[in-house]
Amino acid sequence: MGLKIYRCKNCGRYTLEEKCPVCGSLTVDPRPAKFSPEDPYGKYRRLAIKENDL
Repeated sequence: MGLKIYRCKNCGRYTLEEKCPVCGSLTVDPRPAKFSPEDPYGKYRRLAIKENDL
């Protein structure tokens, strides 16, 4: 049985639930997306990050 670990968006706590047991907000998967050298949208994602940092 594989359990997934989630992270709360608001308080930052880790849990196995889809809702945080402490604050009740939704949780997200803390792992980044898989990297692929053939990523067709990588160029646009890097441009968006660069523009947001300015």
